[in-house]
Amino acid sequence: MSTVDVSDPAREVLNQPPPLQPINLFEVDVALREALEREGGGWGMDRARDAGAVAGSPETLEHSRRAERNLPVLRTHDRFGNRIDEVELDPSWHWLLKGAIEREVHGLPWRTGDPGGHVVRAALFMLWSNANDGVMCPVSMTYAAVPALRDGAPELAAEWEPRLTLPDYDSGALAGMAMTERQGGSDVRANITRAEPVGDGRYELNGHKWFCSYPPCDVFLVLAQAPGGLSCFLVERGPGMEFQRLKDKLGTRSLPSSEVEFRGIEGRLVGEEGRGVPAIIRMVNHTRLDCLLGATTGLRRGTVEAIHHARHRRAFGALLVDQPAMLNVLADLAIESEAATVSAMRVARSYDDGEGAFRRFATAVMKYWVCKRAPAHAAEALECLGGNGFVEDSGMPLLYRDAPLNSIWEGSGNVAALDVLRAMAREPEGLPAFLAECELGAGGDRRLDEHLSRVRERIDQLFAADEPQFQARRMVEDLALALQASLLVRDAPEPVADAFCASRLGGDCGRVYGTLGPKVDARAIVERALPG
Repeated sequence: MSTVDVSDPAREVLNQPPPLQPINLFEVDVALREALEREGGGWGMDRARDAGAVAGSPETLEHSRRAERNLPVLRTHDRFGNRIDEVELDPSWHWLLKGAIEREVHGLPWRTGDPGGHVVRAALFMLWSNANDGVMCPVSMTYAAVPALRDGAPELAAEWEPRLTLPDYDSGALAGMAMTERQGGSDVRANITRAEPVGDGRYELNGHKWFCSYPPCDVFLVLAQAPGGLSCFLVERGPGMEFQRLKDKLGTRSLPSSEVEFRGIEGRLVGEEGRGVPAIIRMVNHTRLDCLLGATTGLRRGTVEAIHHARHRRAFGALLVDQPAMLNVLADLAIESEAATVSAMRVARSYDDGEGAFRRFATAVMKYWVCKRAPAHAAEALECLGGNGFVEDSGMPLLYRDAPLNSIWEGSGNVAALDVLRAMAREPEGLPAFLAECELGAGGDRRLDEHLSRVRERIDQLFAADEPQFQARRMVEDLALALQASLLVRDAPEPVADAFCASRLGGDCGRVYGTLGPKVDARAIVERALPG
């Protein structure tokens, strides 16, 4: 029997990047640190530093892997045949979700009322999203339920808000939503779930929901047809709310999403009968902000993983990061990430400052654009790792699978683009407020000035067109780029702003990542994206 010579050089592990963890994801994110201070959240630096350290730890990475590997299981009945509707979740899922709750990612602005609360919370959301994307769904819905209840049912807000904002995983409460039905999808006005009044402001709900997010939630906002039309209701989980099955999803597989039947369960009205869409929109606006934040997290994580790998991997006699073709790709990924970060944090600030017109419009515009950029960005970042990136242990396949979600959740691309178009027509103060913010960067870069002129011309052409919807996506893209460029021109270092304006506005770029023009200071951009 032969023996293996373990000293054989051919068996050594060579030329492999060291583990990225431990890493403080906040400390290495210069753009996020600057934006947190600039947008009024400087008091949250220590909170963000803690979240970045824990989210970037090996322990957290292992919890995420366990939660993704040990998927949730729905148990509808116990062994005696009694209906129980319980979801079994791996202990690591609870560890991850508890970490978000204890850091108040679900309710910080509502609890403290401090200036900059939404900005600090946005930074915490992005940092903890690195821990696991799936757990951020109940965190987001719970955060977003509070303004919907405050505006539409103050008595329910008084009852539930203390529990929904409590930073205690065991004693607090979580809120979910159930809007989508088989026949309607995004067209919620086609819903057929019925709500019959039974007296004392209470209703009995019967029907089906094709998507009900996170069945373990304590309460849900539900849309149903009341005598006065489509209405919004607060429903407590319990008998009469029967979960049918969990969804077998492309991404966020650690998160249980379900189908549910309502069989005479009680609901309490939020808002007025027939005004269900405006009531639920108060929630959706905030969860759309979180879609923007989640997509921004993915862009940032892909950039960090790609740069880290390129700094330690050699090919053809040199480190990847020193090879011009790879350097171009890394710089392109980095400017996309920074543009998303500055715009996401600026939009978050509008939730603190009461900028209603800008907030409503900018949330829809930036949710559309940043979420659209995420899947291609994840694919390019994965490719930077080569075959290693195609292996689950790298974490890149998870990033790639999760990337499309935020573009679909809370209104797919067309829904978001048409929402912007609708706002242009029905909320006339929104577009001027958005353009006024973009104009703050005017004079700082010729390409931005020219882009803003083109945007105004295209807006006039859009409303003169027979079918303005046909051009809706292009218009939203132009608006998003205008805001991102304006913010970078004002606040980012010259190499970042110049590269962005040259490639995204000036046409000095190809059609995929890694095609920046020859005058870009790519090395400075990459060093800023991941110092060290």
